[in-house]
Amino acid sequence: MSTVHVIHDNPDWLPPFRAAFETEGVPLREWLLTSGSFDLAELPPDGVFWSRLSASAHTRGPDHVKDYGRAVLAWLESHGRTVVNGRSVIELEMSKVAQYSALRRCGIAVPRTVAVFGTADLIRRSEEFSAPFVCKHNQGGKGLGVRRFDDHASFAEFVGSPESELPVDGITLLQEFVESAGGFITRAEFVDGEFVYAVRVDTSAGNFELCPADACAVPGSTPLFSLRDDAKSLPIIPQLSRFLTAHGIGIAGVEFIETADGSVFTYDVNTNTNYSPDVEAVAPRSGPREIARYLGDLASASA
Repeated sequence: MSTVHVIHDNPDWLPPFRAAFETEGVPLREWLLTSGSFDLAELPPDGVFWSRLSASAHTRGPDHVKDYGRAVLAWLESHGRTVVNGRSVIELEMSKVAQYSALRRCGIAVPRTVAVFGTADLIRRSEEFSAPFVCKHNQGGKGLGVRRFDDHASFAEFVGSPESELPVDGITLLQEFVESAGGFITRAEFVDGEFVYAVRVDTSAGNFELCPADACAVPGSTPLFSLRDDAKSLPIIPQLSRFLTAHGIGIAGVEFIETADGSVFTYDVNTNTNYSPDVEAVAPRSGPREIARYLGDLASASA
């Protein structure tokens, strides 16, 4: 079997995957993409490459990790290597605008969103939304820059304050606030286009930082994540599966909200998905082990 090379920007997220690959007997080599170099004319190592580059990478290391990723993935693909969540997928990971545009083209509803370049138009465009509304970073991850505003005056005050941080790509999103019917959102996990399981995420406290990884857990806090048993029967699940397959996304967690009138809005595609240990303990299948099997099969085929 060939090696699976995981290209990533955060070692703290890898322990569950290391354990899963070891259990499944799949060789795993880590490539921490915060520095390094390569010769464009040299052949990459043999094996399968799995990109776990995150939109929030710039909050932990160099601002340009996403650009390092673009370069490395272009090199790997130019030499015909098998890349899971490759060059086209990183563009979706790094841009909510790209995500929402792609989802809309596939007939999947997303919240109404306005993209604002810089800050000059922020207050004017925010007045197009009824309160409450949300602002967030286009290149976000882990709830970065997401805030709810219950009136326009408080938003105008925020824009002119030191708390207002310009997104790393300069693009702020203004978005309608979608009220969940039950005080939760759903995160559906997919591997190779196949639904693995869904997570019910408690949002009743208004929290937007919803990273499920063990490394993100706050000691003593109330668990936010639980297994959602009825999700497989929801019409949105096959829609999302088709979307991921159409866009070459091998591994992802997709978040959506169900409203009181039965509408469903999808608002985040996480192509470097992490898994809640609480959910993993009771889930019918393990997310990391499904990934290890999937990539292990690809590695065997490429050997």
